[in-house]
Amino acid sequence: MVGFGMALQTEPTTCAAAAAPLLFRRSLIPFSSNVFFQPSQKVNRFKVSAVVKKSPKRLKYSAPRLPKEDGLLYIEVDPEGTDTWKLDSAVELLQSGAVGVIPTDTVYAMVCDMTNHDAIERLRRLKEAEATKPFSILCRSLHDIDTYTTGFPRGNSNGLSDYFRAVKHCVPGPYTFILTASKALPKQCVKYGPAISKYASRKSLGVRIPDDAVCQAVLEKMGAPLISTSVRSPQENQWIIDPVLIADMYGPEGLNFVIDAGIRLANPSTVVDMIQIPPTVIRQGKGPKQPWMADQNDVEETD
Repeated sequence: MVGFGMALQTEPTTCAAAAAPLLFRRSLIPFSSNVFFQPSQKVNRFKVSAVVKKSPKRLKYSAPRLPKEDGLLYIEVDPEGTDTWKLDSAVELLQSGAVGVIPTDTVYAMVCDMTNHDAIERLRRLKEAEATKPFSILCRSLHDIDTYTTGFPRGNSNGLSDYFRAVKHCVPGPYTFILTASKALPKQCVKYGPAISKYASRKSLGVRIPDDAVCQAVLEKMGAPLISTSVRSPQENQWIIDPVLIADMYGPEGLNFVIDAGIRLANPSTVVDMIQIPPTVIRQGKGPKQPWMADQNDVEETD
């Protein structure tokens, strides 16, 4: 399989502008394999790259296909969400314990039912993720976040800032917020290990509300959040942004479906630790740093 690396970085914008979905239609394909964009100095701390396909083979997946035994369902949809009826088969697979790939407002995400322990373990095997690696959840709304976490810090008479009000201006959008998990979260989402007797508890949880029509349609049809992890190549810090390449790479390994909504930008979400006060950016990505967010280096220097 032939792949090429391509680094992409968008200029910081206002929060509202950053939250707008970046959609790439087939008319933009193929990309030049020799085009490189110089990332900003801040993102150099966290390498952002991508893998794209050299020779397009999209005719192979030109129409939705029903999976054969141990096969792959491939669904091509309008990035603007005008044909979400096509997603019903993928949602049925998720509800039955499948692992699939869906678009977000940043990169593609590998997802599964957050209540299905076997599906979560299969996702780990497909991603070759360490048992200690935490996964995030994709949420439909702030209500989901309030249900499965203890919520965002709110202001009080002791001078604590109301970060909940600030966050509301950034969702939906390209941010992952780290919060304290609530008791409502299924234990398999906050514990890890090969057997129940070896589980170790994890108290924090990453939450996302993507600003992507197709992703939101999947979540609404599912009726619940999904366990999520970004789709990478075997090379560290490289995101696979071409859904055809994702199907070629993970289909033989047991991935159940891929929803193709066009090529994404190789720019992950910005991760903000909301457990720390002030909230701290621990990974700078597509979402611009807001005035109420601290930089991790600044926090470390003051400790």
